[in-house]
Amino acid sequence: MGYGKSASNPGRARQAVGCLLIALSVASSAIAADLTGRASVIDGDTIEIHGQRIRLHGIDAPESRQTCRLDGKDWRCGQAAALALQEHIGAGAVTCRQIAIDRYKRAVSRCFLGGADIAVFLVSQGWALDWPRYSGGEFGPYQEAAKTAGRGVWKSEFKPPWEWRQ
Repeated sequence: MGYGKSASNPGRARQAVGCLLIALSVASSAIAADLTGRASVIDGDTIEIHGQRIRLHGIDAPESRQTCRLDGKDWRCGQAAALALQEHIGAGAVTCRQIAIDRYKRAVSRCFLGGADIAVFLVSQGWALDWPRYSGGEFGPYQEAAKTAGRGVWKSEFKPPWEWRQ
């Protein structure tokens, strides 16, 4: 039988479909697997565990080079966000549950420290913004509390990171 003729053989077609289903099952279970370890902070919303870059789901923190304006002066709010994340996680074990892969080949994940969502910490302390485009507004209440209290970037003037990048 030649190349491309397997469709005329029902046994081969079923075998091919079976192999495809097994491959998809393995791929989906790999995505669902948790990754746990000591995290290195890349920036305010990106960490690395065991060489795997991980983008925190549903939030956007100021970029490392981004500045905000406070009392007429620029301050490095992006660097401050990264430092706040580093201080929060310290040497603790972080567990991340992958949701997707982004265009930069990073795992987009929900990450937890001692069972607490790291994204909730960042948004509630004003170091990251709820990104409704991806979160569906899930972190909105935490953002409103940080904004009202003037925590993190909310004590200053700034552009949302997604606007600053443009």
